[in-house]
Amino acid sequence: MAPSGRPPTGVGHYLRDLVYGATDGTITTLAVVAGATGASFPPSVGLVLGLANLVADGLSMAASNYLGMKSELEQSGQSVASEQPWRHALATWGAFVCAGAIPLLAYLLADGATGRLSTALALALATLAVVGAARARFLDRAAWRCALEVVAIGGAAAGAAYGIGALMDGVVR
Repeated sequence: MAPSGRPPTGVGHYLRDLVYGATDGTITTLAVVAGATGASFPPSVGLVLGLANLVADGLSMAASNYLGMKSELEQSGQSVASEQPWRHALATWGAFVCAGAIPLLAYLLADGATGRLSTALALALATLAVVGAARARFLDRAAWRCALEVVAIGGAAAGAAYGIGALMDGVVR
């Protein structure tokens, strides 16, 4: 094990970055779809906002992870070169974009606001369940428990986004 308790190499070494990126990518993109649907925006607006979220938020998270890890290493006197924070940033970005793109598939797979929202929600919850179950492999925990934990967090965030969109629907019209 590495000093941080992480495996020194392999997927387990990047587990935090992958879970962080995939979970946030899925939740924020679902939040965009839910918020846009709640506010009765046209599908094109929801899709543009979702794609902008994938690019901008994914890059922001990657940069933040890089700077945060670099700061932590420098603060503790560890070697930045040996840990290669850019690889952690890349793992975060890749997981964010790959998982975050999945709820946007609802714009291709479903018609109507209700259909898009329910499809995006189903796709996002399935993605979050997979992320949670995969996480369990590295934690010696039951896959269903880890999946449920991630799904509950994502579902709560989606509900909040839809609620804000619905509340703001009257304001933006």
